[in-house]
Amino acid sequence: MITSAQLLAFLLAAILITVSPGPDNLMVLGMGISRGRRQGIAFGLGCALGCLSHTALAVLGVSAIVAASPVAFTALKWIGGGYLVWLGLQALRSAGAGPVATMPRPTEASSPLRTLFFKGVFANAINPKVVLFFLSFLPQFVVQAHGHIAAQLGILGLVFTAQAAVLFGLLGYFAGAIGAWLKRRPRAGVWLDRIAGTVFVGLGLRMVVSR
Repeated sequence: MITSAQLLAFLLAAILITVSPGPDNLMVLGMGISRGRRQGIAFGLGCALGCLSHTALAVLGVSAIVAASPVAFTALKWIGGGYLVWLGLQALRSAGAGPVATMPRPTEASSPLRTLFFKGVFANAINPKVVLFFLSFLPQFVVQAHGHIAAQLGILGLVFTAQAAVLFGLLGYFAGAIGAWLKRRPRAGVWLDRIAGTVFVGLGLRMVVSR
């Protein structure tokens, strides 16, 4: 159903995208720095598991499109490829302000770990940009010839969620050290943006030129 090469390519792209500066990982970093490791980990795991809702939407939505028309699925991949190219160009053109200086700060003085976890789930699940990203990103790694489109999307979504949970958990745990490292290297965020931007553009162009 999914080849090892297909899965490896997806995993590498997912990791690069997850570690590039964005609202979720900067919030996890800010939570870990200001509130502590356990709080950062709890919020990070919540953000990661919020991806499951986007996976479900992608599976239902894309599967419905495939059932309606294979041509429509191809059109979705082309549109998604164009969206990924646009995201990549935005990242490449980013001014790259220091991620620590611009990271959101939590406002609550104290919250139970369970509350922080569900806040992370909710913050990710209701983000319309993440919904659009999943609908654009996941189909780029689906191979129609393998069949079982819904299963492929589901597996890819679970893989993305699992790697995000690991990386966000590590980010929350090592937030203090990572924050200090970023303060000493303000250009690091710029290069992470450029790497992610290159990945986005590459994925999008691959879809445009592939048959």
